[in-house]
Amino acid sequence: MKKLLLAAAISFAMPFAAHAGADFVEGDKTWAGEAELGATLTTGNTDTSSLKGRLGLKHELGNWENQYVLEALYKEDTDVVTAERYYGGIQGDYQINDNSYVFVNTNLEKDPFTGFDYTSKSAAGYGHKFVDNGTTLFKAEVGPGYIYQRLDDESAITEGVESKDSIVAHAVMNFSHKISDTSTFKQEFIADWGEKLDGRSETSITANIVGALAMKFAVVVRYNSKPVEGKKSTDTETNMTLLYAF
Repeated sequence: MKKLLLAAAISFAMPFAAHAGADFVEGDKTWAGEAELGATLTTGNTDTSSLKGRLGLKHELGNWENQYVLEALYKEDTDVVTAERYYGGIQGDYQINDNSYVFVNTNLEKDPFTGFDYTSKSAAGYGHKFVDNGTTLFKAEVGPGYIYQRLDDESAITEGVESKDSIVAHAVMNFSHKISDTSTFKQEFIADWGEKLDGRSETSITANIVGALAMKFAVVVRYNSKPVEGKKSTDTETNMTLLYAF
């Protein structure tokens, strides 16, 4: 398992090294992105391994700004998997003017430790940048959304249903501030409220090491007001990762 994690880490990092530190332009299409990676391997009296990876891309084309995100988290302790989460999402923003835009997004998350085979969410609505001066960014989004969740076999028996779905009110708040020329603070809140409340908060500080390479410390909190029986409402995740911008 450790060889697989190490190979994945190398494979994840190498493709971005060639593009480090700059956006690239292909005709009238502009791309930019960042790759994030953290891994821990221990042997001996303690036998553990973990891998945290994230790839984020932005694509600007005319009035559209498209965002693509892939995330993976895997932890193993003495050959027992203790955490496993995979996430993929896409969002398109159509700029109305410098501060206002409309958005549409969809994502898919697989986390067997929540009692669901997978969770799919989609939303559309209006976004507004209240502050965007190059140092501080504060923006918010709101609109209707839809959540579909497929339960795993054990939870389906316990809950008496195979799936759950609902219409929700979707809201996002993003805040970032450059503390200095080399460090940035970010705070993101995401909430989907319908028959229950699903929320996610990520607080992070990023500090440049050299060039496009930075160190990122983040605390992620996930909340579900009505978890599957036997599961907890709140999950927390603390990460220290390397981040590479390109």
